[in-house]
Amino acid sequence: MTPSDLELARRVALRPLADVAAEMGLVPDDLDPYGRDVAKVRLPALERLRERPPGKYVVVTAVTPTPLGEGKTATAVGLVQGLARRGRRAVVALRQPSLGPTFGIKGGAAGAGHSQVLPMERLNLHLTGDFHAVTAAHNLLAAMVDNHLHQGNPLGLDPARVAWRRVLDVNDRALRNVVLGLGDAQDGVPRQGGFDITAASEVMVLLSLSTSLRDLRARLGRLVVGYTRDDQPVTAEQLGAAGAMAALLRDALAPNLLQTSEGTPALVHTGPFGNIATGSSSVLACQLGLHGADYLVTEAGFGADLGAERFFNVKCRVSGLTPDAAVVVATVRALKVHSGHYRITPGRPLPPALLEENPADVEAGLGNLRRHIGIVRGFGVPVVVAVNAFPGDHPSEHEAIVRAAREAGARVAVSHGVARGGEGALDLAQAVEEAAHEGGDFHFTYDLSDPLLAKLGAVATRVYGADGLDVSAPALRDLRRFEALGYGQLPVVIAKTHLSLSADPRQRGVPHGWRLPVREVRLAAGAGYVYAISGEMRTMPGLPAHPAAERVDLDENGEVVGLF
Repeated sequence: MTPSDLELARRVALRPLADVAAEMGLVPDDLDPYGRDVAKVRLPALERLRERPPGKYVVVTAVTPTPLGEGKTATAVGLVQGLARRGRRAVVALRQPSLGPTFGIKGGAAGAGHSQVLPMERLNLHLTGDFHAVTAAHNLLAAMVDNHLHQGNPLGLDPARVAWRRVLDVNDRALRNVVLGLGDAQDGVPRQGGFDITAASEVMVLLSLSTSLRDLRARLGRLVVGYTRDDQPVTAEQLGAAGAMAALLRDALAPNLLQTSEGTPALVHTGPFGNIATGSSSVLACQLGLHGADYLVTEAGFGADLGAERFFNVKCRVSGLTPDAAVVVATVRALKVHSGHYRITPGRPLPPALLEENPADVEAGLGNLRRHIGIVRGFGVPVVVAVNAFPGDHPSEHEAIVRAAREAGARVAVSHGVARGGEGALDLAQAVEEAAHEGGDFHFTYDLSDPLLAKLGAVATRVYGADGLDVSAPALRDLRRFEALGYGQLPVVIAKTHLSLSADPRQRGVPHGWRLPVREVRLAAGAGYVYAISGEMRTMPGLPAHPAAERVDLDENGEVVGLF
C-alpha cells in the first residue's frame, strides 16, 4: 500500500531549525521559535541580509487546473530540492494553507510525497496563528463599524453602504448573507451583512503586500469600510481602529521558517486566495529568501491567468522585484480534461478512461498549455514547463506535452519530485537555471495611469483571451466613482473562476468568442487595488457533501490522522 503524504512526512528526520536558518545567513537571534520545528524570522534580519546580493527569482504557476489541483506546491518544493542537489542555495516561499480548503475539497497544501514542507500537520493546522490574527483584526474593524452606528454614527456612515463584511477561516455557505443587529435596541443597528473566508480578506492581502510595520500601519488606516450618504469614504483610521489592528498583526508580519522533506529552507507566509485575491505569499518572505539564497522559488495560485497575472501586475509593482523565470506546471490529467472528453468531480474516483494511455486526448487539450505559456511570455519572462508526473501517466503522454512546450518556445522537463524528491527534479532544476540566466524583458499588462475600465479590459483581452467586457451599470458607476475619489491610479484584480480561462467554469481548453461579465466592483484601498467580480464567484466557499474534515481525527497516541 502506498504511504500517505502524512506517513511520508513523519518518516523524515527533521534538521535542527537553526541549521536550516544558517543556510540563509540567519543566526539564532534572528528566530522566534514556535516549538522545535517552526520559527518566526524577526524583521531586522532582513535589513542585515539586504547587504547580500539577491539571488534569482522564480515563480511557479500552472495551466488551468482541475478541482484537485495540479501540484504547484509539490513542484516548487521539488524544484528547490533539485537546485540544492545541484549545489545551489535554494529557498521556497509559499502561502499558508487555509483551513477552508484543508477541511473542504482540496485538502492540505504542504506539497506531496517526497516534496513537502514539514512539519506537515503544523503547516496545515494553525501554524503560528497568522490566519487567526488576520481574522481577529478584520473582525475587530467590523465590530467597531457596527459600534459606531450604534453609538450615534458621528461620521454619517450610511448603514446601507457598509462595505466591510466579517470573515472566518471555514467554508460555511450559510454565512454568506446574514442579518445583523436583531433583538432590542441594545443589540445594535439592524442591517444586512455577511461573511467572507479569511483568505479573501483585504487584511490578508494587505499583510502580504506590506513591506514594513510602518507600511502595514499606514495600509490599515486606508481601509475603506463604507460610504456616507454624500458619497465620501469612511476609513479604519477615522474609526480609530487601525492602531489596534496593527497591534494584532505585529507578530503576523514576520515570515515563518520551516523546512522541506530534504531540509532546504521554506518560508511560509500569508495566504490570499488566487481566484479572489492576489494569490501569492508575502513580499517580505520573497525579499528575505532572495537575499538569503541563490534561488528563491515562490508560487502563485491557480493558473497563469489568475495568480501569476496578479503576481506580475500587483505584487511586483509593490516589491520592485521582477522574476527571472516562470515555471508553468502541467499534468496529463489536466490536459485530458481540457480536451473536453472527461470530467473530474471532487469526492469521486477519476474516470477509468482518464487513466488509460491516450496521447491524442492530451494533444487535444494542449491549447490550454500554449495559452498559459503565452500569458507568461506576454510579461517578458522566460518560461519552463514542468510536467508533474503522476504514477498512472504514460511516457507517450509526457512526450506529447514535451513536444508542444518546445514548439511554443519554452524549456521543458518532466518532474518526478513527488516520487523521488530532489533527485526526481534535477532536470527541472537545470532547465530553470538556464532560463533564469537567459534574461527577459519584463513589462506590465497596463500602465497605472490608464483608466480603471481600460485596465480591466487589458487583463480580460490580453491575458484571458476575451473579446471584451460586459460591465453592469452599477459596476460602471462605481468605477467612475472610485476614480473621482482619487483611486484611479490603483492596479486591478479580477475575481473569477479558476477552472477556466473564461468566467464560466464549464468552458475548458481555450474558450473563444466570449466576453468577460463584470457584475460588481469593490475598492481595496488598504491593499491597494480595485477588484472586479465576474460570473458567479463567491467570497465564502461551501463544503462538499463529504468534506475532508470527515477523515481528520486523532489516533490512540494523540497523533493527527487523515490529513492529505
